[in-house]
Amino acid sequence: MAPVDATSVMVIVGIAALAGVIVLAISPKLAIPVVVVELLLGILIGPQALDIAKIDDTTEFLGDLGLGMLFFFAGYEIDFARIKGAPLKLGVAGWLTSLALAYGLGGVLAAAGIVLSYLYTGSAMATTAIGTLIPILRDSGELRTRFGTYLLAAGGMAEFGPILLITLILSAANPVHEALILIAFVGAAVLTGVLAVRSAFRGWPPLERTLETSSQLAVRLAVVLVFGLVALAAELGLDILLGGFVAGMITRLALHDREVGVLESKLTAVGYGLLIPFFFITSGMEFDLDALTSSTTAVLKMLMFVALFLIVRGTPSLLLFRKQIPSLRDRTAFAFFCSTQLPLVVAITTIAVDQDHMRSDTAAGLVGAAIISTLVFPLIALKLRRDSVAEVEPAPA
Repeated sequence: MAPVDATSVMVIVGIAALAGVIVLAISPKLAIPVVVVELLLGILIGPQALDIAKIDDTTEFLGDLGLGMLFFFAGYEIDFARIKGAPLKLGVAGWLTSLALAYGLGGVLAAAGIVLSYLYTGSAMATTAIGTLIPILRDSGELRTRFGTYLLAAGGMAEFGPILLITLILSAANPVHEALILIAFVGAAVLTGVLAVRSAFRGWPPLERTLETSSQLAVRLAVVLVFGLVALAAELGLDILLGGFVAGMITRLALHDREVGVLESKLTAVGYGLLIPFFFITSGMEFDLDALTSSTTAVLKMLMFVALFLIVRGTPSLLLFRKQIPSLRDRTAFAFFCSTQLPLVVAITTIAVDQDHMRSDTAAGLVGAAIISTLVFPLIALKLRRDSVAEVEPAPA
């Protein structure tokens, strides 16, 4: 058993707390997502800056669990009963349009020699960080609005679709074999979901009462479901993102029409209070800062990808949602939200570099652009939404 680097673990835990303090201090003036602060602080303490913490088996494992929990919440927020119909259809159509745009632009970049593979570059550009956006949307009250319903559908499809791409194509040596394994995994997940739903309807009140006792059985069962499906996905050779995402959807189905405020609050505390910060901080520590700052070309690539994120994910938002979101200002806000990217960009670029389908400066440019999008795009979108609401509501007498 490899020794645990307790110092690195403690530094990361401390940095997670510091990120919360920083966001709390600046939040009255500027609503910066905490994940951006975690990433930047991760870069700061990593080997290419202060070098006071290191990635080892323990921190990498905790970061992987954090990634699984992040996608658990992304899957959990996809309430199919709420987004069925027009939101779901438009979400799927929007992502497929983005994918076509991304592959077309990626092909142009590959032909020009700017990138190595249109497939990996395009796949990275056609994503949305809905899991990262959920805390921002919840805090701003957007999750329960009509605007939020369409955004959840669009963002959910732009996470679920790329996860399938990663599972079946990008990280697969044999797509047919991976597809068969995926079918088996989905079958096991559906069976788990049916059992969970039936158990919830038959015996939820006793479980709910444990939320106020030291046993916390409901929370423990939910954590077992998350880690169990993540472990099953990894054991089958699938990506752990899929396990976390499916676990979230199953939990949502099991808790449908139930009073789950307390359970949701406790799961949020476990995820965003401990595990998810590990993923973002360790991602910052692994960020190739030298590749990004080694040349002007790398910085220009990063700025180019910021613009391409808006083109690839923003264009479908502006064009396809004209009837559902009539206000151009609101649709522009919608486009900025949908263009926010991060976790899947990190996952796809890591796979691409490992398989020699992407240069390190391109990967650094994509991840750097994703960090900028997570820092800037939600702020712009929230400002546009506030201005739109201010226009509609009459001024107080």
